[in-house]
Amino acid sequence: MKIIFVVPDMAGGGTERVISLLANEYIGRGIEVAVLLFAGNRVAYELAPQVEVVSIAPASKGNIGVIIRRLIDMRKYYRNNSGCHIFAFSTMGAFFSVVTTLGIPHHLLVAERIDPHKSPHKLLFRWAYGFAERVVYQTPDAAAFFSKKINKKACVIPNPVDDHIPDRYTGERKKVIVAVGRLEAQKNHRLLLEAFALISRHHPDYQLHIYGVGYLEDDLRQYTLEAGIADAVVFQGFSADVKNAVVDAAMYVSSSDYEGISNSMLEALAMGLPVISTDCPIGGAKMMIEHEVNGLLVPVGDKAKLAEAMERLINDARLMEKISVNSVAVKQKYSLKEIADQYLELVTL
Repeated sequence: MKIIFVVPDMAGGGTERVISLLANEYIGRGIEVAVLLFAGNRVAYELAPQVEVVSIAPASKGNIGVIIRRLIDMRKYYRNNSGCHIFAFSTMGAFFSVVTTLGIPHHLLVAERIDPHKSPHKLLFRWAYGFAERVVYQTPDAAAFFSKKINKKACVIPNPVDDHIPDRYTGERKKVIVAVGRLEAQKNHRLLLEAFALISRHHPDYQLHIYGVGYLEDDLRQYTLEAGIADAVVFQGFSADVKNAVVDAAMYVSSSDYEGISNSMLEALAMGLPVISTDCPIGGAKMMIEHEVNGLLVPVGDKAKLAEAMERLINDARLMEKISVNSVAVKQKYSLKEIADQYLELVTL
């Protein structure tokens, strides 16, 4: 068996993190694995030396010549790997794989990674997913978007938790609030900054550390100046080892407008960080968090409720400890071995 993960790039993000975990796990089991990058050549996460990394083309930016070259080289690669198991972890990866494997024996599994309601490629994935042997969603809410025809071959598999996640920190936590995610509109860091500005009035000793990069960084930095919180907000950029950097933080906050399952949120839960998350579509947060048991859920886009939740954890040490202790249960429930087994069961049926 050879598994080929298909993704635009491995520049850093939740999808790329999941691919790196699964790829390394399968290599450890003696399975041949490749990662096919069809729009870049960056690899932000560590991959086992045995993982074959193939960069087919750069980002096309609408260049027809690049797209044609991409299709030709993908077809050549699939022809040389006839009978492979393609794990397409993006809509465009699924589309390009369907087009370039016509007449070539293969198996196709598609993993839907975002809220399909927000996808700009609805026509493409409705067509491409019809060719897949199996379709994997992160949550039942995501599955509800698709037709009965597609869902006949679908199942729900959550994200895995890294086996090497740090243990729950038991000392005195730093007065630092952390967020991890691309600095893009979906993540709504502006909401987090607005909520932090509210609590900073009463807790000037707290800092907000934001991990991630993206096109909104300059705008977000400008807002911190306007709101008078620039000295308390640290933009940490991308970190491949962010888990060890945040394990002793006071809390983790996700302010997204929509998510599949946030990988950084899941890892925060697994290492016992007190977690606050917006209860956003497509249900990944509520799938992982039981409100006031292992985390706090707040409405999407409500800065007052978000600030209230942050204030609540700051002022209630017993609640903070309770949700920290309870949250680590996801580490075993969504272990890498368990999730990797679930994917393999789909392709070996």
